[in-house]
Amino acid sequence: MRSTVGWQLEGPSSTLRRTPLERRDLRPDDLAVRVDYCGVCHSDLHAISARGDGDGDGGRPLVPGHEFTGVVTETGPAVTGFTVGDRVAVGNIVDSCGECAMCRAGQENFCHAFPTLTYDGVDRHDGSVTLGGYSREYVVRDRFAYHLPAGLDPAAAAPLLCAGITVWEPLRALGAGPGTRVAVAGLGGLGHLAVRFAVALGAETWVVSRSPDKADDARRLGARGLVVATDPEQLAAARDRFDVVIDTISAPHDLGPYLRLVAVDGTLSHLGHLGPVTVETMDLLVGRKRLSSAGSGGRPATAAMLDFCAEHGITADIEPLPSARVNEALDRLRRNDVRYRFVLDLSDLD
Repeated sequence: MRSTVGWQLEGPSSTLRRTPLERRDLRPDDLAVRVDYCGVCHSDLHAISARGDGDGDGGRPLVPGHEFTGVVTETGPAVTGFTVGDRVAVGNIVDSCGECAMCRAGQENFCHAFPTLTYDGVDRHDGSVTLGGYSREYVVRDRFAYHLPAGLDPAAAAPLLCAGITVWEPLRALGAGPGTRVAVAGLGGLGHLAVRFAVALGAETWVVSRSPDKADDARRLGARGLVVATDPEQLAAARDRFDVVIDTISAPHDLGPYLRLVAVDGTLSHLGHLGPVTVETMDLLVGRKRLSSAGSGGRPATAAMLDFCAEHGITADIEPLPSARVNEALDRLRRNDVRYRFVLDLSDLD
């Protein structure tokens, strides 16, 4: 086993503490990656809260973090696509069955046997619990690491591997581009990247938000403007207007007002809140509207997204913090006190 150090949830509290960790010895197709930067995702909060609420196995170790960048420090003997010193990025999936129809189609995120998650997953070989990127080293199968293109800042690129790919796949699948109108509901970690992608793809892009003070930020990101979600007149003026609405709102909410923004034969892609929703059939019926969702991305889409980001200079707006301030970052994220993504600098673990 390999020794490293990271930030692990301990006891029934929601506090992460610096803890020695063990990584597996390298298998033939493994990379050892020195983790330099790791984004802080709402999924991390959900996992921590679930443990505190007694959901899941409280005896399993929890080290969050599933969007990170770093440098290859060692390779297994069967690895041919990476060498020591390569800059890499790793997302929230680190293995899959590789055999089902979804895996064969390059949609490992929808693996029928369920993908192995970067943290709090089960390793397909030895049954151990995966420990995430809030640590100084990660050992990953080479197929699930991606070359980080030159020119992308590694800290600001880290959130692309979760927040970025989560909005990239539905935008591409739904045909966002020239001649289409896209609205992004919620201007947070996912939303601000959805705006950047939609604009770069050539779509007329707007933001829908409850916060009128985000109008300047929306335009800075390239949007035409902002529709205030609490203003009935603005919502009425935007009715049936958008071919695609990307809903990144993380809290439970009524989908009706957002479906009414969707144009005939358009789609609302519900991404931010993972939980039950109630839909009035009439909101779908009038206009033949569609309700969809998506999660993460497969290997081909992730690689394509990184190339697109390099070509268009797209990264996340981040607030970098030394990893020792991880609990502060999580507390502020609970209060939505960040524009738009915290990224931990793991070098202070040396």
